[in-house]
Amino acid sequence: MDRRKMLKLTGAAIAGTALLGANSLTSMAASQPLEGAPNNHSKKALIIGAHPDDPETGCGGTMILLKKAGYEVVAVYMTKGQGGIQGKSHDEAAQIRMREGKKACEILGARPIFMTQIDGNAEINKDRYVEMREIIDAEKPDVVFTHWPIDSHPDHRVCSILTYDAWRRLDYSFELYYYEVMSGTQTQLFSPTDYVDITDVAEQKRKACYCHESQGMEPLYTDWHTRMEEFRGLEFRCKNAEAFIHLRRSNNDIF
Repeated sequence: MDRRKMLKLTGAAIAGTALLGANSLTSMAASQPLEGAPNNHSKKALIIGAHPDDPETGCGGTMILLKKAGYEVVAVYMTKGQGGIQGKSHDEAAQIRMREGKKACEILGARPIFMTQIDGNAEINKDRYVEMREIIDAEKPDVVFTHWPIDSHPDHRVCSILTYDAWRRLDYSFELYYYEVMSGTQTQLFSPTDYVDITDVAEQKRKACYCHESQGMEPLYTDWHTRMEEFRGLEFRCKNAEAFIHLRRSNNDIF
């Protein structure tokens, strides 16, 4: 179980020391609010997803716990969900899905940022690399969560690669974790290194995800996300859990 450690916030991490030690995860999420964390020294977590609803479903419970632990939590949506509502124009769909994302963020205690890519037509090019890097650099996060790069949705893969590139080009200035969405049908070959017990906030996460009414979220959540939380909970010996893969810097980087 040495690789499967719950993310916990410690006083040392709040004081500004590294989140990770040489061989083990030291701290990020706690089930209780941190007492006396000074606002001007709070940590920041970015949860980057391709569409409105990806950060919420992938790690909404962890977002809640990070907020309780004194982190500023930011949900970064690479697209506005323009292509996600059948029968609606891109502009109409974007307005609906942005409202849903903002409502979900209110429940999670997160601040939303909407990027400029187009849902269903995400790009990887020089300008898009710069855009992602500049957003992350401006926010100065301590930790970033994003999609696992081996995913069936092309927008998810684009989001993951752009975030990974920013991590490298910003000199590994933040810890990088991958989250899963609908494992088995979207996320593939996901073998977690870390878990978060979200049992106490599972209902709050569910309410946030249900804000995405345009996506038919209620049956989708029951059929996929609840089962995934329970399965990861079995692995971590709790009722509900979220699982992550922590990417560590290679000592052999040459570029």
